[in-house]
Amino acid sequence: MKLLVMGPPGAGKGSQSQKLIADYELTHISTGEMFRRSYERGEEIGKKAMAYINEGNLVDDDITNEIVRKRLLKPDAARCFLLDGYPRTVTQAEALDDMLKEMSSSLTAVINIVVDKDIILERMVGRRVCKSCGHTYHKTFKPPKVEGVCDQCGGTLYQRVDDQLESVRNRLKIYETKTKPIIDYYKGRGLLININGMQSFEAVYKDIQKALRGLR
Repeated sequence: MKLLVMGPPGAGKGSQSQKLIADYELTHISTGEMFRRSYERGEEIGKKAMAYINEGNLVDDDITNEIVRKRLLKPDAARCFLLDGYPRTVTQAEALDDMLKEMSSSLTAVINIVVDKDIILERMVGRRVCKSCGHTYHKTFKPPKVEGVCDQCGGTLYQRVDDQLESVRNRLKIYETKTKPIIDYYKGRGLLININGMQSFEAVYKDIQKALRGLR
């Protein structure tokens, strides 16, 4: 099974993806994670990518396509994978089609998690992440036992630059103008599955599982 998980920033793509990865034994391909790791290693491609991300902008198509191509060519992505955060423009979607065609492969389905803008703003601006282990919290919905301290490892919690209000608003604007057209692109190819993301985590996941039955 080869899946793409879509939806606006803060729709819960990451959490749902982690559950899918575990249950369906999928290789996780996350552009955000790859960019951050590249940045931490001091690589030039990572520095360029994080400069875009920290301003709430989409990373340049050429940079993004190149890092995804390298990842798809690794052996663990040959049988199954889950794409998280890519593609985000129609140009990237077309590039992905070309990559997969060259590899004699194709997507199984595109999961689109649908959430209202106001709910997204509340979710993202209140999000906090542990600097040490990366565990995620929310000031209102999932607060730590001790404010500013990770329950898992005792690390310090912080607000990512791309979760700050102005950055979130900019990301949503970009999503509406550049990423949303991909929905029509995949709908036209018969791959799109819309999921109501304004439910509990468990309810959203059950809807995804139901939609995926028979596709494996």
